[in-house]
Amino acid sequence: MALKSAMAVTGLVLVLFLIAHMYGNLMIFGGQEVFDNYSHHLRELGEPMLPYAGTLWIIRIVLLASVLIHAYSAFVLWARAKRATSVGGQRYHSSKNRTGVQRSYASFTMRWGGIVVLLFVIFHILHLTTNNIAPGGPSSSPYERVVHGFQIWWVVLVYVIAMAAVGFHLRHGIWSATQTLGQNKASRQRTINLVATAIAVVLTLGFLVPPFSVLFGLVG
Repeated sequence: MALKSAMAVTGLVLVLFLIAHMYGNLMIFGGQEVFDNYSHHLRELGEPMLPYAGTLWIIRIVLLASVLIHAYSAFVLWARAKRATSVGGQRYHSSKNRTGVQRSYASFTMRWGGIVVLLFVIFHILHLTTNNIAPGGPSSSPYERVVHGFQIWWVVLVYVIAMAAVGFHLRHGIWSATQTLGQNKASRQRTINLVATAIAVVLTLGFLVPPFSVLFGLVG
């Protein structure tokens, strides 16, 4: 129960971050000055009580801890489930899958979707944060890094695949978290499903609007 609660709480932290991050991304429609100023002011939050970029580093540490706890809890729970449902190291056979390996929407979106999201986060940081990967050319301007990158079709495709994985992960994750926290009662099933789907769709589309806007020449 503790691991499931840890997954639920850290998942909530990550969802709140995604909402804030999506809001920041949409500032690209304000133009280069607005977007670059937004990026710069993130590093000035908390001054002079905190050093330059101090608040940003606190946020990064909290996010990193949340990701590690979330991933560790997911792995341990998966390993326990695998042991509990195995006989001689093999999954039970079923009429739906005679190979003995049962796959479901939940296991695919949560396990493999989580791996896709993790790999994407690494790429995303190297691309738009540290500037180590610069498919459109390196730049000191966050706005230019975004625009130059999303003018390339395969970069947009990477983001589409990643955001689809995020959407499916969110959809099931929110439903699972409410169940863990005792809120997923029969009378609330329909409402919870609608809310989970709505949040997943809004965040997925919200993150995909900037890349496609750049790709089709609406921004930049």
